[in-house]
Amino acid sequence: MKTPAPETFEGQILALLPSLRRYSRSLTRSDADGEDLLQDCVEKVLARRSQWRGLNLRGWALTIMTNLYRNTRRQTPPGMMVELDSAEVVPSPETPADPLERLRLEDALNSLSAESRAVLMLVVIEGYTYSEVAAALDIPVGTVMSRLSRARQRLGDRMKADNVITLRRPK
Repeated sequence: MKTPAPETFEGQILALLPSLRRYSRSLTRSDADGEDLLQDCVEKVLARRSQWRGLNLRGWALTIMTNLYRNTRRQTPPGMMVELDSAEVVPSPETPADPLERLRLEDALNSLSAESRAVLMLVVIEGYTYSEVAAALDIPVGTVMSRLSRARQRLGDRMKADNVITLRRPK
């Protein structure tokens, strides 16, 4: 299969795939559901190509993905969601330096609300500006800043709280 040229619409979408994949996984908290969301998003972006106004393709694709995720959450009954801990264990291709630290971070991220986690991932991991995130999530810039601040604070508190080791006093 021939790879599309980077200046074409398809080439630009192809260049966005790693970023979209990370964002979809952070929204869904699952590799499989993240891949499904990514596929649905790319399908919708390509099908609605005529609606794109030629400005911020990255923001447009993120908005579509966010809306797809929200619509799926509204349509899914609460009992249909499976917690990460109860899911089947899938081996990871990478081995982190400290697996307990990674689990603590994952637990802390999953303790955040979906809205806070989305803002945190877009700003911190993906490097979007506050205004780009506000446009993608269709919220005011001030809301982006407050959600980000609260998410960082909660994440820091959670990581500190989990890092407490009580030692007994010597006699």
